[in-house]
Amino acid sequence: MLIGVPAETVAREARVAVTPETVKKLTAQGHQIRVQSGAGVAASVTDEAYAAAGAEIVDLNVAWGADLVLKVRAPSEAEMPLLKPGTTVVGMLNPFDAAGLQRMAAGNVTAYALEAAPRTTRAQSMDVLSSQANVAGYKAVIMAVDRYQRFFPMLMTAAGTVKAARVVILGVGVAGLQAIATAKRLGAVIEASDVRPSVKEQVESLGGKFIDVPFETQEEKEAAEGVGGYARPMPESWLARQRAEVAKRVAQADVVITTALIPGRAAPVLVTEDMVKSMKAGSVIIDLAAAQGGNCPLTEADRTVVKHGVTLVGETNLPALVAADASALYARNVLDFLKLILDKEGKVHINREDDIVVACLVAHEGAVTRK
Repeated sequence: MLIGVPAETVAREARVAVTPETVKKLTAQGHQIRVQSGAGVAASVTDEAYAAAGAEIVDLNVAWGADLVLKVRAPSEAEMPLLKPGTTVVGMLNPFDAAGLQRMAAGNVTAYALEAAPRTTRAQSMDVLSSQANVAGYKAVIMAVDRYQRFFPMLMTAAGTVKAARVVILGVGVAGLQAIATAKRLGAVIEASDVRPSVKEQVESLGGKFIDVPFETQEEKEAAEGVGGYARPMPESWLARQRAEVAKRVAQADVVITTALIPGRAAPVLVTEDMVKSMKAGSVIIDLAAAQGGNCPLTEADRTVVKHGVTLVGETNLPALVAADASALYARNVLDFLKLILDKEGKVHINREDDIVVACLVAHEGAVTRK
């Protein structure tokens, strides 16, 4: 199979879809890899490293002209003409972007959106949302450390004692758990909140304190269990009690990291403007949901702003700020997914009996296949 890897053109995107590690494995399977010159530079991978791994370094048109194209982000409208009809594209193609899916269908492209993979044990090795959220949770804490004007750990010095930073993490999915672990290693005091009671044990195992809001009705308990690895919308009665508890912790916090996000939906508001006003001057909010409206209404996408004395960071692509490791993890996800769509002869085939393949298939034979 002729596999092409174009450079990413989306603003602020530094990741790449293959690494020398995965190139070696693909070439060992008999595939020919063509990487666009400079595609990995922003992720600290040189053309020479790709060539040494067995890839051919080519120009833009040759990379896009392959039978199978591997991407990080979906092809833009300007890039679609570079794809020949019948090409298979694999990447994070945003399955909720109806216009983008329609463009790929109109171009007679077979497209697999890796974000659509089911949250099952078998799909874990190709779960791009989890691998990239892990990176985002880590980077969120590092950004908070950079912008917070005090120490994170408690320090006892001849000049006096410095108190440990208080960090509140809202949303305890993959990103939230990584943020807890990273902040704990840096010596912070951590509290975390989530609508799912099952994460309490995970929070405490990482050294954090869970902000517990008891359930008063069966409806609240059922909603809290979540579905498909994501939290479900909670009844207003419970949300009101949670907001009151969270507001108390936010007012005392030095750093707040919000991670609540469900693909395809607007981000829920977790930190209101009144909560921001209650925070101490110099406090920091890292809003990982900025791309979908933000968990704080004061957040501005791709900007760092100061409002009411609080620094709000609205970076929308934190994994791209750790591009080398984010690319390494993503490339392994892609490699594992390719095992499902490449047959023994190295040709692309669609196994409609495979739940992962069917879930990720978003365009085929001129039609959008995602329901």
